[in-house]
Amino acid sequence: MSELYLGLMSGTSLDGVDGVLADFSQASPRVLGHASHPFPDSLKQELLALNSPGPDELHRAALAANALVRVYAAVVAELLQSTKLAPQAVRALGAHGQTVRHRPQMFDGTGYTLQLNQPALLAELTGIPVVADFRSRDVAAGGQGAPLVPPFHQAMFGHLAGTTCVLNVGGISNITVLNPEAKQDLLGFDCGPGNALMDAWCLQHTGAPYDDRGSWAAQGQVHADLLQHLLDEPFFAAAPPKSTGRDLFNGPWLQAKLAGFGEVSAVDVQATLTELTARSCADCVRRFAPGASRLLVCGGGALNHHLMDRLSALLPGCAVFSTEVHGVPAMQVEALAFAWLARQCVLGQTASLKSVTGARGARILGAIYQS
Repeated sequence: MSELYLGLMSGTSLDGVDGVLADFSQASPRVLGHASHPFPDSLKQELLALNSPGPDELHRAALAANALVRVYAAVVAELLQSTKLAPQAVRALGAHGQTVRHRPQMFDGTGYTLQLNQPALLAELTGIPVVADFRSRDVAAGGQGAPLVPPFHQAMFGHLAGTTCVLNVGGISNITVLNPEAKQDLLGFDCGPGNALMDAWCLQHTGAPYDDRGSWAAQGQVHADLLQHLLDEPFFAAAPPKSTGRDLFNGPWLQAKLAGFGEVSAVDVQATLTELTARSCADCVRRFAPGASRLLVCGGGALNHHLMDRLSALLPGCAVFSTEVHGVPAMQVEALAFAWLARQCVLGQTASLKSVTGARGARILGAIYQS
């Protein structure tokens, strides 16, 4: 039976789709191919708009899901071509979908999480069995449905000596605390905004979709009072399990926080938003992993040199590196995680932990759409 799995990831950064094709036949998965496709501007804007209430949402969401899946299929086609593999060689692919609402445990006690996806269409377009809908079973079991990646982080990096934190900085940031010698359960949770606020502010004021290497933020000065006002958001002080998204950390949230601060230059706001991400993540390390010897960073935030410098400065004694130093490039980690999650589902193995999401217990995550 094939041990080749494919993983696709499109996160809250809304920058596009990353995909990997990986071989799980050995103790550690081996990435055979990686591909990345940006979203067309029209799709990116529609996905962003669907994060908020609007007219004709059901119709628009259905068509956006179809368009999203066509980008997924293009990534799959490129991976198969580059690795010279037929679709039949791949056991399954994991496709997370695009989160547009995340409200677990709210309203009726169960709440919901909503990812736009069309896995049946993806199976038709690729000829590969698709595993999707990874979050809803955990939410049904009383959990947050997020983050999904800590068990994968444990599988990939849990062998490292001492306490290791794995920090994913996508649109939202999340952290996993790993200590092979600790008797406590695995800990992982969302820290707060990652790139989402920085990217939106950069686009608004410079026209660039993101702050390349953090060079613009590095030119500004952190506004201390504004930073503290941002950090006063109750989410930061809340104890895990916890998760968040654009439902909370979005443009209106930032504008409300900026109100009353008078004239703060755009570059100083960018510096302050970058410091917000760095501080909120570093505070999680200090609070929940005070003895951590290393912080491994993945996601787009690992490419932000200024952010990485700030994390290093805020965490003296803790080495801050990209996950690439341990064999997995920063932009491949989450896609590889969804290949792993697809495999867990196909094999009938659990992929969630009560200690991470707060659910009533571990659950098999995902639904399978046969090709």
